[in-house]
Amino acid sequence: MASYGTIGIIGAMEEEIKLLLEHMDNPQAEQHAGLTYHRGTLHGRKVVVTQSGVGKVNAAVCTQVLIDRFSADAVLFTGVAGAVDPALNIGDIVISTSSLQHDVDVTALGFKRGEVPYQAVSEYPSDEALVKLAQAAGENVFPGRCRTGRVLSGDQFIADRAVVRMLHEELGGACTEMEGAAVAQVCHMNGVPHVIIRSMSDKADGSAHVNFAEFTVEAADRSFAIVSGMVQEL
Repeated sequence: MASYGTIGIIGAMEEEIKLLLEHMDNPQAEQHAGLTYHRGTLHGRKVVVTQSGVGKVNAAVCTQVLIDRFSADAVLFTGVAGAVDPALNIGDIVISTSSLQHDVDVTALGFKRGEVPYQAVSEYPSDEALVKLAQAAGENVFPGRCRTGRVLSGDQFIADRAVVRMLHEELGGACTEMEGAAVAQVCHMNGVPHVIIRSMSDKADGSAHVNFAEFTVEAADRSFAIVSGMVQEL
């Protein structure tokens, strides 16, 4: 396992970073680009925890600041997502092997769905060592509920069963959310290892109004447990 001086940890929503902030030692808040970054230690490791806000632009800005201002050597993105693989259930954990922007669509010009035109890489691989570490941490706290897969990101809250089917069958997605691939792209461009850890809060099938709010806190708790376990081992 590589040695990381500073670990950047991002959550999109308040619920996703609340527990991390409560467990940090000597947190100090700084403002950059309209976002608050909390520098401190977690399990004796130097971390910077921040809430990116929702969507790919917020996530990209947040990640670049973590790298430029705080010299993050690795980035962990934690939070909730909607399951698109029918084998996944609410409460299951997906650890990214890679991520792709499902709302990039230049198929009219001959590009594949999700392919960013004239760019060498459009699917961003997660760091293998961080993936294995996340798997181990996940199995330790939630045995049998963690799996790896492709995370799909787009500036859309998916609630249409037909779209869910397409995201799984055509793009091979395990889950869908609104930030991960942007974090991954920025990390890839900067040569910084990353992994995305998502807990399923809904099935992305139109029933989110029933279960999203109820399971968001529970799912965020699961994500925190895994990230906390990872930091202990880094």
